[in-house]
Amino acid sequence: MLETVNVGIVGLGTVGTGVARLLVEHSDRLARRAGCRLALRHVVVRNLDKPRDVTLPSSVTMSADIESLIDNADVQVVIQLMGGLDPARSYMLRLLESGKDVVTANKALLAEHGAEMFARARELGRSIAFEASVAGGVPVIAGIGQCLAANEIKSLRGILNGTSNFIIGEMEQGADYGEAVAAAQRLGFAEADPTMDVDGSDAAQKLAILAHLAFGAKVQWSQIPRVGIDSLQVEDMRFARELGYRVKLLAVARRATGGVDLHVSPTLVKHTSPLADVREAFNAISVVGDAVGRVFFHGQGAGQMPTASAVTSDLIDTAVGRSQLTFQTLDLWSDRSHQIDVRERSLASSRFYLRFMIEDHPGVLALIAGSLGHAGVSISSVIQHEPDTAGAAVPLVIMTHTAREGAMVDALAQIEQLDSVHDNTVRMRVLD
Repeated sequence: MLETVNVGIVGLGTVGTGVARLLVEHSDRLARRAGCRLALRHVVVRNLDKPRDVTLPSSVTMSADIESLIDNADVQVVIQLMGGLDPARSYMLRLLESGKDVVTANKALLAEHGAEMFARARELGRSIAFEASVAGGVPVIAGIGQCLAANEIKSLRGILNGTSNFIIGEMEQGADYGEAVAAAQRLGFAEADPTMDVDGSDAAQKLAILAHLAFGAKVQWSQIPRVGIDSLQVEDMRFARELGYRVKLLAVARRATGGVDLHVSPTLVKHTSPLADVREAFNAISVVGDAVGRVFFHGQGAGQMPTASAVTSDLIDTAVGRSQLTFQTLDLWSDRSHQIDVRERSLASSRFYLRFMIEDHPGVLALIAGSLGHAGVSISSVIQHEPDTAGAAVPLVIMTHTAREGAMVDALAQIEQLDSVHDNTVRMRVLD
């Protein structure tokens, strides 16, 4: 006779419905994997009358009151699928304090309050599993935290926001930014307010979690330098393609002398790179370890069943006892854990793509090249097409060799003071 682990769910939205479906419709399969019965016993929702695409057995208590779940001593593990910071933070603390282990997909909560959540769980002898908080169904948390534990992670870079990746793909097909966002919303990839996705905030929250897991870096996600895709222009995507690159919104963490470099920004990726070929709303993360070399994770980073897959896998690990062992061993967000400093942004280095709008007359290129050279930035290649109309401003595209961020900022500050340079310069990192 198999032991039974009783499960609660907070939030029966898209992902919660997927998890409930797995628990109800595939209970025998999950029991074989967990070595115990995973019995859904209690669900908390905001609106009891809302129709849902799952039929729950009569043994499941459904309520609109979190207190009823907190006080339910029969429930041992709670899947917390409420988004945002409050009241999600207070609910998670109280669930832990009631003696329950927690599985969560709330990356914003972990990125903002991870230290508090994890410290309290350790005090209480409980665990928090969070695979679904980053990259949906892609097992990157377990990959870095467990499977690559023998390695010193050198770098990780990834496409962590499927909405932005979908929008970029639409723009590559000729849609302008507004049309691409509307298409993403129509297909359910973007919220009515897509700000967190398109301005890089969502990717920065996920990067903060991965950087702590991989390097021990303690950083507020809001302090990670980030540039979104909301200012991305189709013209630059065409130039990138001409140069043999594709534009992707990349989240990057890289070990360097004196610390780790972190940033989220649109980046030119060589068309032969696996990252360049990530399509639609998929996610991908490339991780480099000193022993294993490069490892590539790729899959659906959002959606009902991919995310439900990650959540339910965490539930199985919690029921088996693996999560508790891993949670204590990793010692995440702890003062005792190994820490690495986040380097000053100006010290980060990269190749850069630059696009200027310039007056088409002799000497302008020389002035720009002079300013770059004075700052120590070397030019790799130049593209300047003939103007369609005499006297019109024309785009000048420059690819640089590797340069420090601070040197590039200084050079552009000088260049943008030139009377022959119009509008704001477009600057993007280049990843070969």
